[in-house]
Amino acid sequence: MKGPVPSVRADAVADMARLMAAYPAGFGNRRRAAGLLLLAAAVGLFTGFAMWRLDFSLARILSGLGRLADFSLMMFPPSAGGRFWIYLQSLGETVAIAFLGTLSAALLAFPFSFLAAKNVIPNVFVHFGARRVLDVIRGVDTLIWALLWVSVVGLGPFAGLLAIACSDFGALGKLFSEAIETADRRPVDGVASSGGSRMQQVRFGVLPQVLPVIGGQCLYYFESNTRSATIIGIVGAGGIGVHLAEQIRVLNLQDVSFLVLMILAAVTVIDVVSTRLRTALVGRRAAPLG
Repeated sequence: MKGPVPSVRADAVADMARLMAAYPAGFGNRRRAAGLLLLAAAVGLFTGFAMWRLDFSLARILSGLGRLADFSLMMFPPSAGGRFWIYLQSLGETVAIAFLGTLSAALLAFPFSFLAAKNVIPNVFVHFGARRVLDVIRGVDTLIWALLWVSVVGLGPFAGLLAIACSDFGALGKLFSEAIETADRRPVDGVASSGGSRMQQVRFGVLPQVLPVIGGQCLYYFESNTRSATIIGIVGAGGIGVHLAEQIRVLNLQDVSFLVLMILAAVTVIDVVSTRLRTALVGRRAAPLG
């Protein structure tokens, strides 16, 4: 009775091997499904632990909806409280912080990005060091930079400008270097074949390709930094965020809603203008390639 069992098991194993050889896709799908199931289980366990650790409570959210509705009613009608021109001046200060911060970051990141591009600087040590510098600077949030610069240079818009410039230097440097690395090699090879120097290859082969991309990225960051300049104003870095934090602190919610509407209007206008400019830059870039 015990003799045929190993033979039956061997036949079953052989049959399974033949099936796997004949239908590899089906068994591969089973493995992927098992992997996805394990991943989903791990994510579910982590989510459950995080919700427990952070004291997540749906009952607290539901109980707070009534208070949120009361606050929403208190925000209407929006009112400047006789401080419209003060708020407008602060909004202009916020836009100026975003613009000058983005411009400063772009001017600093542009030459530095060539050090981080492999196709321009083949030296691995220079390339690696430049990339790590950008990673370190980019890893610090704008709000942290604002707190740092407020402590260094004092309260006011200058600290906000420096905070945005530092934060965007790392981000734009990385984006610029990636745009340079993905540039088409054919124009560069053409300049090299005609006897052009290394600098001329970059000037006439790389720059015409990447400048429209860099311009579009700067416009996007200017739009985004208008919102960031509002947030860092809350910690004393100037702009309309100072008034927003003050009115929230005293629960003057009509002024808060008016300030929020002003910020939304400014961001919308900047978004529309920057979108058209980015479209024009992309079109200019695509025209010679067509």
